Amino acid sequence: MSGINVGRPPSKWFLRAPLAEVSSRLFCIPYSGCGALMYRQWPDSYRGIDICRLQPPGRENRFREPIFATYQQMAVALADAVEPYLDVPYGFFGHCGSALAAYEAAAEIERRGWPVPNDLFISSQVAPQDGPAGRWLVMSRSELKDELDKLTIAMGGTPIPELSDVYLDILEEDIAANKRYVMSNPQRLATPITTIGWSEDLEVDHRQMGGWTACGETRFVLLDGPHQHFISGPVELLETFAARLPTLD
Repeated sequence: MSGINVGRPPSKWFLRAPLAEVSSRLFCIPYSGCGALMYRQWPDSYRGIDICRLQPPGRENRFREPIFATYQQMAVALADAVEPYLDVPYGFFGHCGSALAAYEAAAEIERRGWPVPNDLFISSQVAPQDGPAGRWLVMSRSELKDELDKLTIAMGGTPIPELSDVYLDILEEDIAANKRYVMSNPQRLATPITTIGWSEDLEVDHRQMGGWTACGETRFVLLDGPHQHFISGPVELLETFAARLPTLD
């Protein structure tokens, strides 16, 4: 890979311009309450796969922009943002709540008749028709603050008390979008789906993810680690992507 950037400026959705000479791209949507920097421990590329960290509005360098009320609204804007970079095979990755946004982005792109993803990587989330589900959906603000502090530390940061209310507001809006997401009859995708469960996950048991077969051709992967282990970019996870996306080796 040459490391030469695509010859156009990226939108606000990207922390950097996608790379030019790559075998494929992986568009990564951040976890609830977080921004693109949650993927700071991931490499910029892996075996020729361009790791594109996406930045939704309302967080980090986009604080002043309103947060989307629904995953469907996010998907419309996200599809517009990634369209210039669908020049190579690609996939979406989402964990927990952001996995639902990834599914909606793939559905939106398919409805537009654009090239569909090679794979949709769904980490630690039940299928649309089986939710909303998750411990965070019923937590108090104080409990959410504790979880957010743990998440910040896991990402390699330090909780800043002065910003706690700001980040909690973001998290609560993201959780509200999750609660609104009720899909009794989800669109079945042409895109293959890879569900990724975690052996020590206390939030979403991998055995609850079987409903994704209603949303498309599905394969199931179980990796070692707790719910937030994905943050460190473990090799086993990166190899899961490489098994489904074209690489340079």
